[in-house]
Amino acid sequence: MSTTAPPATEATPLLHTFERPSHGSEQRGSLPESSTNEGGFPQEEVFSQDPGAVKLDVQLFRSLLLDSIPGWCVALGGTTALDTLGSQAFTGGVQKTDLSIHFQRCVILLWLLLIPVCILWAFVEPILLAFGQPLFLAREAQKFLRVLILGAPGPRYEKLKVFLGIMGASTKILVIVSPINLVLNVLFVHYTPLGVLGAPLAVAITYWLCFAFLGILTYFSSTHKQNGTWGGIQIAAVLDLRGSYEFLKLALPGILMVGTEWAAFEIVALAAGRLGEVPLAAQSVIMTTDQILNTLPFGIGVAASTRVGNLIGSRSPRGAKIAAHAAALLSVIVGAVVMTAMMLAKDVYGLLFSDDERVVLLIADGLAGSCGGVLRGQGRQHLGALFNLVAYYVLALPMGITMAFHAKLNLGLQGLWIGQVVALFIVGLGEYCVVWLGTDWDLEVKKGIERNREEAKRRAT
Repeated sequence: MSTTAPPATEATPLLHTFERPSHGSEQRGSLPESSTNEGGFPQEEVFSQDPGAVKLDVQLFRSLLLDSIPGWCVALGGTTALDTLGSQAFTGGVQKTDLSIHFQRCVILLWLLLIPVCILWAFVEPILLAFGQPLFLAREAQKFLRVLILGAPGPRYEKLKVFLGIMGASTKILVIVSPINLVLNVLFVHYTPLGVLGAPLAVAITYWLCFAFLGILTYFSSTHKQNGTWGGIQIAAVLDLRGSYEFLKLALPGILMVGTEWAAFEIVALAAGRLGEVPLAAQSVIMTTDQILNTLPFGIGVAASTRVGNLIGSRSPRGAKIAAHAAALLSVIVGAVVMTAMMLAKDVYGLLFSDDERVVLLIADGLAGSCGGVLRGQGRQHLGALFNLVAYYVLALPMGITMAFHAKLNLGLQGLWIGQVVALFIVGLGEYCVVWLGTDWDLEVKKGIERNREEAKRRAT
């Protein structure tokens, strides 16, 4: 069968595809997703911090380790399977409703994976004590996380966004709920007996509002109805063992791909705590700032995974290749612009960016984010996980910790971040080499065709 056919006129569902993917179209796809993530996370950090230093430590420890790694890594890492299967099914599936099967399967399987995460959050105190954390910190972190369990359905919002591909609509919803989140954080933390526990409650309510508003928007969306991707609830097809296995085969490496990178940064945060109160406070500010700036490469990566997957599904290997290179180029340009701005402003924001290494990290992070998105669109999450494991845990963390704590070097926080910069450059360049030199685009198209055929066969039996 020929692997060259006109690409679909519309991507999943509102990210438009073109026969010749351009740098501008990549940018249009990435900006809404960047603003979506930028709006959704930082407020939790900024407005839930009590004046007390100990409570700030509780919030820092919770936000950097226990929420990010087991919770959001399952949600975001698991949905990388939908990045692959959903985007390819929309343009190449036997029926458009195949996309709804993948979506429902994603929801059910990731809910099952979140059950042990919720159990961990509910009984985390003895685990923290085993890792040498102070009793008060362990106890307060457990209280915090137990309240956050109420927001466990929040990842459904991410899965629904991926299913719809309507990042622009998500941005509009966040424009509405972000002020609500702000008011709830301030109200619960500062004007109720909840104190710091008001922060996770505000976040949980915000997650529910996001999901509810997006669900309502979906129901009344004429564009979504025209796409014809919803085939109703089909339990038998969703719970098919072979289909679930194929989904998990992509989802688990995706979780590992996201989790290994995030865990490395959280290990740096824990190591910074050993350097004293001032480095720990600086690390908190740096991580919050990095979290905001990371939305740019993350948005490019999301757009890249969708576009590459769409073009593979529509049997356009040349278009997929162009989209992949456009995403990589755009990420480097955006990273360079942000890096230049931060370098020029470092005297003004000296407490945030006192070391050039942290600013250089922006370019490396951008390349890693965009190329990681391309790998997700191809269904090669395992390669991203492998690069992260080697770059962070074999090279960067041992090197950074040595430079930070070795008696002769004693670089402190700067040493830790030098290691992270090295890791991101290795990951970014390594993944781009795979995209550039190690990808047979015709073969990727054939794999996409086979995935869609197998799903159609399972539905027919």
